Amino acid sequence: MTKTEQEVEKMILPVIENLGYKLYDVEFLKESTSWFLRIYIEKENHTIDLDDCELVSNAVGEILDKEDPISQAYNLEVSSCGLERQLREDKHFEWAIGKEIQVNLYKAIGGKKQYEGTLQDYKNGILQICEDSKEKVEINRKEIASAKILYNWEELKNE
Repeated sequence: MTKTEQEVEKMILPVIENLGYKLYDVEFLKESTSWFLRIYIEKENHTIDLDDCELVSNAVGEILDKEDPISQAYNLEVSSCGLERQLREDKHFEWAIGKEIQVNLYKAIGGKKQYEGTLQDYKNGILQICEDSKEKVEINRKEIASAKILYNWEELKNE
């Protein structure tokens, strides 16, 4: 997490919690020629909808306008972290233990740049993933380009 993301997170966390939501992640990044501040929220036993995003966006926008922690122009986006949420921070990997994940690597390990399986453990920046073969693979978080939860879409179709 960048310094800007940390500063924004610290500033908006109480606002989001007071509204009854949890802050999942904050991203500040440039896409093409525009900067985006993305705030991902969740709520216990509740699907995030457009009204939730609007409520949080208005409250967070107010404090960001007042405190002005970001010098350049940016677009504020508030959304659900989604079913196939990104795993970027230690807290995300710790939460995902026991869940199916997909990990994409910068460089191949064991001849592969992508692993899918159950996250068995996460300690000291090391992930332990069990693929279908039941063989455990250890991956240092520093080697990960991206990681996300894998949602079983087939189960959804059967409901």
